[in-house]
Amino acid sequence: LASPDTAVSALLVAPVTALEFLGDDCLLAGKGPVLSAYSLRAPSVKSASLSVLRNHRVHGIRPERRDRGVSAEVAAEEEPLGSSWQQRVQLVVFGGKALRLVELGGSEAFDLRTLGPVRELQDWVLDVRWVGGAAHLLGVALAHNAVLLLEAWEGHVLLRSSCEDGCLLYSALLVGPCWQSLTVVGGTVFNQLVIWRPTVTTGSGRTAPVERRLKGHSGVIFGLAYLPERGWLASASDDRSVRVWGVGPLGGAAGCGDPSPTCLQVLYGHQARVFSVTLLPVGVLSAGEDGVCLLWDCGSGKVSRALNGHRVGGVRALAVSSGWGGRSPQVATGGADGGIRLWSLGETDGGQVEAELVQDLEFQGGGSPKVVRMVWGGVKRHWGVVASTDQGEVYLWEEGSGWQLLWRGGREGAASSRGALCAVGSLSGDVWLFPLSQPARGTLLRAGLGKVHSVLWEGDREQRAGHLLVSGPEGLVRRWLVKPELGEGAVSLDCVPLRSFLLPPCAKRWLTAAILVPQPQGALWVCGDRRGSLLLYRDSDEGGEAVGDALRPLSVLFGVHGKQGVTSVCEHRGLLYSTGRDGCLRVSRVGDGGGGQLEVLRVQRACGGMDWLERVVIREPEGEGDACFLLMGFHSVHFEVWDLLRRERLLSVPCGGGHRSWSYCPPGGGSAEDGSAVVFVKQGAVLASRTPADTSHPSGASLELEGGLHGRGITCVCHLGAVRAAGDRWEVLATGGEDTRVSVLAVRPQNGAVKVLAVIADHISSVRALAALRRQDGGGGATSLSALLFSAGGRAQLQCCRLLIGGKEQVGSLSCQVIQVARHRLDEHWERRRNRHKLVKMDPETRYMSLSVVSHTAEQVFLAAACSDGVLFSVSESGGKFHLLWDCSYHQRCVLSVASCCLEDPEGNELFVISAATDGIIAFWDMTGVTDVEDGQTAPPSYAGKFIPAHQSGVNTLALWEGPWEGQEAEPAGHSWMTIASGGDDGQLSVIRIQVQLRPREMGGSGVSLKLWSRSALPSAHAAPLTALCFLSPALLVSTSPDQRVCLWNLCASSLGHGGVLFSHVADAAGLAVWKGTEAESGPKGSAWVAVCGQGLQVLRLKEERDAGKRTE
Repeated sequence: LASPDTAVSALLVAPVTALEFLGDDCLLAGKGPVLSAYSLRAPSVKSASLSVLRNHRVHGIRPERRDRGVSAEVAAEEEPLGSSWQQRVQLVVFGGKALRLVELGGSEAFDLRTLGPVRELQDWVLDVRWVGGAAHLLGVALAHNAVLLLEAWEGHVLLRSSCEDGCLLYSALLVGPCWQSLTVVGGTVFNQLVIWRPTVTTGSGRTAPVERRLKGHSGVIFGLAYLPERGWLASASDDRSVRVWGVGPLGGAAGCGDPSPTCLQVLYGHQARVFSVTLLPVGVLSAGEDGVCLLWDCGSGKVSRALNGHRVGGVRALAVSSGWGGRSPQVATGGADGGIRLWSLGETDGGQVEAELVQDLEFQGGGSPKVVRMVWGGVKRHWGVVASTDQGEVYLWEEGSGWQLLWRGGREGAASSRGALCAVGSLSGDVWLFPLSQPARGTLLRAGLGKVHSVLWEGDREQRAGHLLVSGPEGLVRRWLVKPELGEGAVSLDCVPLRSFLLPPCAKRWLTAAILVPQPQGALWVCGDRRGSLLLYRDSDEGGEAVGDALRPLSVLFGVHGKQGVTSVCEHRGLLYSTGRDGCLRVSRVGDGGGGQLEVLRVQRACGGMDWLERVVIREPEGEGDACFLLMGFHSVHFEVWDLLRRERLLSVPCGGGHRSWSYCPPGGGSAEDGSAVVFVKQGAVLASRTPADTSHPSGASLELEGGLHGRGITCVCHLGAVRAAGDRWEVLATGGEDTRVSVLAVRPQNGAVKVLAVIADHISSVRALAALRRQDGGGGATSLSALLFSAGGRAQLQCCRLLIGGKEQVGSLSCQVIQVARHRLDEHWERRRNRHKLVKMDPETRYMSLSVVSHTAEQVFLAAACSDGVLFSVSESGGKFHLLWDCSYHQRCVLSVASCCLEDPEGNELFVISAATDGIIAFWDMTGVTDVEDGQTAPPSYAGKFIPAHQSGVNTLALWEGPWEGQEAEPAGHSWMTIASGGDDGQLSVIRIQVQLRPREMGGSGVSLKLWSRSALPSAHAAPLTALCFLSPALLVSTSPDQRVCLWNLCASSLGHGGVLFSHVADAAGLAVWKGTEAESGPKGSAWVAVCGQGLQVLRLKEERDAGKRTE
């Protein structure tokens, strides 16, 4: 391996594979070879971090318990450390075939230091236990059903004991206070649990017999846990089940426990493999590949609480705190996405966050309730419920008072309440407006001759005045400014009529949402109607074209939310957010032009498969940070609340599905004592579901210690540029993954900080390729960045987004605005065909494998895309659409990679596209004629004359450098150079140098001539397929592979040499991005940064890049 002087790891985001509480105020985590300590008193600070296991991944952390003696009882020995742990604690950290002693010091500002070298063993380590008392002895369980007695300081093996059943183990658990009473529980490859003791041997004295064998699982066992107080043993299996066994006392004088252990519970609830399990006095905690941590009630065998906060990929680590000193136990979960979350179990009964039982408010009144709204006020100053019936009656429900009749009128058409006011519309066009505290002090408003379709309030609950919008017949929306006035104990309502709105002609012509948006040129109204359109009106008479007394809209986005209608509209920091029953959240803005046109910036699908969105609520953070976006809607028969940014479900209430009236109060919406609540109508009853305030939190009652990225593998990474905030330089990266998402990250490699700026979830299949083009028209200064980001992947889907990234120099925060520019699918016409389920689709599903920006102008961007069906596409992004300019089927097989370059010729620029496929052939195409679209005509690309066999099998990656190499003599006039590096499935690295002779373009022919100047190859550059290549300079090349090596290669005139190698902690490496650092950060000699993606993300710093390019190993 290369020395640390060549390259060092600056940042690592990888699956969390080990968690351990140290008391109640410290959490230890293992991620790759790195051990981190978090102070739970200040959870936003990662107190200490240290790489301890070199190239091994941490799978377990065991603190030394100094208060344990050799003769301690089993129950006392198994107790976890309390909150008053020692100021300096020794830990044994293990994983793979290695372990190491580490010391943790401090109480708040932790520090970590190693106590010796890494101890390499001959077998995989599954579990480690301190068994020496005063002596530093370790019991080490190995994967081949053997146990070692190891001296901790020197690493000497004192004893080795093997089980007579020498099969492979997937998990092991050591129980007992000392070596003499140690008991081993192993989960075998044959789906069984075996219990044996290392000190009890057979007649030959070489092996120990199996004393207990537990059968029942139909899959291998991944996790084990033991609770000595109850004599329970829990096992988590590949068969998606958790089993609880009654084994009695283990270890010590009890030996292997009961002679006939029984299975007490079989718990099924996970949707995938179960990785971890922990036993509590109140139940069982299990976590698995489905990303959910379940708390089970052992008495009933049912799930009492579900902790769902990690992305797809699963929960890989689980730990529970002791809960000493009256504190509530805490649960820590570590996911495959690299995130760490902290949950509070609340009281000993499990502290459910979501109420499983829905309360019936026992509505008693005339008729059936049709509309319900939650209101704040009343004598007791808490939330109440207002319900209107089909008989035209309005009732109020308050805690402890029940239902009381407020108002009785004719058959109603629509009703709405906001704060202390209620408006009820009738079938005859009358609107009765009254205060809830004094219904008799109401007033009658006239909305026309005909049914009142909808009644809307605009104005916050605490405002003294608000707007009332009433949709009547013929698309006419009447408005009033309502001002409540209190005098001599009575409430009077001052209703000032305003000019009406006229809706566009359509079948369903009434408003469903409205908001007043202040603007420098005058306030504007943004409305949504039942037809799914967004409408823009000016609040004053100016700028609107009046028909009679009604104003027409300035701008209409007709049917943008589908035929089922718009459900809500809100405004946040100059952007408009609208939801609809099409399952989409749309982000819009009012254009800068004087006409005031609405334009859609972004369309986001709902979380968790919700196809019916009802509302978006934006909650400002208490301190610094991003706002919380809550999405509410219906999924199947449940009403759900989702956190949009964190992509997690906060609430799920069985209500029967959509097409019902409902009302929601977020946590703290009424007072600090109130939690969240949902009220809805179901089968003629008014039902409510409330969450206690102590467990209600905008983030779902969980604390995020480390943010996660992609739950599954990251397939590609792209460097966009750098921005500055509060004096810090942040590198901006974009990553695409198999979870169909594109993440925009801000990375500060100097201290390992990572911020997720945006998540783009527009793809319907995995994202395979990214390409970026930095624009200078969005500011482009030190504190801002504008870029076009192209993403492509499965289902032949191609997306283009504009990213506007800005940093606030004083605050130090970063923000990213995502604007959707264009999208394209090769088979989008198929989606619009009727009865397509009855037809046979002849074209196979195509996926894009690689992207490259060929050229660009102020108005257009030309992009080359490699496709899995053997077609090479060239597309132009112009005017918000992708136009297919050219396609080629020369390869006749899957095209894996594509690259492009631009060379100057006497007549302008010469554009080349280089493609490679699964046949190992590299092809050259002259694309200059394709991009000449000024007159609307394009010419097919000219065959450039070179098809070079470079590999025995597929070419996974191409890297290209334009211009001469270092030390080359001056090139003759009319000549240019291209250096093409390629890596393939055969593990070979090939470098080809091409001399390009440029000459005047003849009619119908190519203006270039290509000559193969030199070629070199290393047949075994990597021990696995080479997946990514990048040039740092003409003389330095970087490559990576699933063999977890990042290699540096020196290029000279006619040879290719090895310049260094660094082990990467990212498994299944699939992508690579490189960029050069600044002199202020790396010194006059310069340095470079390398980002490697796969099962995680790692950023490496190459020190002294120019010298590293000349160093050969």
